[in-house]
Amino acid sequence: MSRLLQEIKDDLAFIKSHTLQPQWYKALKIFILVGFLAGYYYLFGFKKTVIFFAVFMFLMLLVHLAYRFKTDKFQKSWLDFSVEKTDQGVKAKSIGRFYYAAIILNAIGSAIVSQMF
Repeated sequence: MSRLLQEIKDDLAFIKSHTLQPQWYKALKIFILVGFLAGYYYLFGFKKTVIFFAVFMFLMLLVHLAYRFKTDKFQKSWLDFSVEKTDQGVKAKSIGRFYYAAIILNAIGSAIVSQMF
């Protein structure tokens, strides 16, 4: 259990420190998600919104774990995630089309699943 907590702490530290997106964009994503969920709630109700959110978070966890595994904890390049080796160590350089396409496909899939219930 302590190893799992350490892995989570490592991931959170990476998320806070990476420069793949500006800080304002990281905050904007939260507002976009909350606004989307509010609109979804207004249109489809509480139950479908909870199902959408749960499925979306699960699918995004799978994307995160795939990137984490394939990049050896974000230390090597894979697909659209690239790293730059510097004197201070490895620095994340970019993430792109595949990651953002995965977000969109996960949102579509989550919407479909939530409408089934």
